[in-house]
Amino acid sequence: MSELPSAIFLMGPTASGKTDLAIELCQALPCDIISVDSALIYRGMDIGTAKPSADELRLAPHRLIDILDPALSYSAADFCRDALREMAEIAGRGRIPLLVGGTMLYFKALLEGLSPLPSADPAIRAEIEAEAQRIGWQALHDELVRIDPVAGARIHPNDPQRLSRALEVYRISGKTLTDLTRVQGEGLPYRVHQFAIAPADRSLLHERIERRFDLMLAQGFEEEVRALRARGDLTPDLPSIRCVGYRQMWDYLAGELEYDEMRYRGIVATRQLAKRQMTWLRGWPDVTWLGSGESDNLARVVASAGAA
Repeated sequence: MSELPSAIFLMGPTASGKTDLAIELCQALPCDIISVDSALIYRGMDIGTAKPSADELRLAPHRLIDILDPALSYSAADFCRDALREMAEIAGRGRIPLLVGGTMLYFKALLEGLSPLPSADPAIRAEIEAEAQRIGWQALHDELVRIDPVAGARIHPNDPQRLSRALEVYRISGKTLTDLTRVQGEGLPYRVHQFAIAPADRSLLHERIERRFDLMLAQGFEEEVRALRARGDLTPDLPSIRCVGYRQMWDYLAGELEYDEMRYRGIVATRQLAKRQMTWLRGWPDVTWLGSGESDNLARVVASAGAA
């Protein structure tokens, strides 16, 4: 184990201060940053994703941002392939891969390996969509509960994306999502130092989220989404446009929401994202917690990971 190269994971909910600490770490340790964020991958989506600024990127370049057009999809398997390639290149130069972000599924896939789930099948997916139109998502959820009670209890009837995927997996493979995800991969060939950063008080995180959303609006978030809509090839069903904030602004520009309602829903959606991220992290093994904005965060990470 001691012969493995080191890597640092810096995880946390949105608006918790991950980027600032990561840039500090790059000044203190020989680190190169790899973004672990399912929104930062998209080109042309800068303001609403809180993408690092040009000045921040000059100080500390981030890998795996701006790598994909918003019309395309990107999976956890795609991320693992790209992240492992970047980690190997960084470690090969005697430096430390610093993985920073809040997409916890990506971190989990890296640590544990990917489950052997079948690739998407457009024909079966279309068949499920047609059934949903005919009999409703609740009936399809009832079907999932019958074949896979564990997944049925975890997936809400109002979550068509995950519900459709669970049924698709079963219809392709004949095995349930629960059975297939019990199979673990080989894991990560690095000595990983894991840190999570968040405010001690949830209300402080909510305040940070609200301030950041208002800053995005002031920086031109509306104009950014107008430009995306003007392309003509993007729809609200794409993963890029389902990103928090983007869907609400998209609906506002479509005339479905008033401005104040868009702002409110965007902030609420971001809080809900942060809550999901915190739920992941509370059950995360072997993680050292840091407080947002605490003066000793840098020293604590350097003491743990820098001495390895």
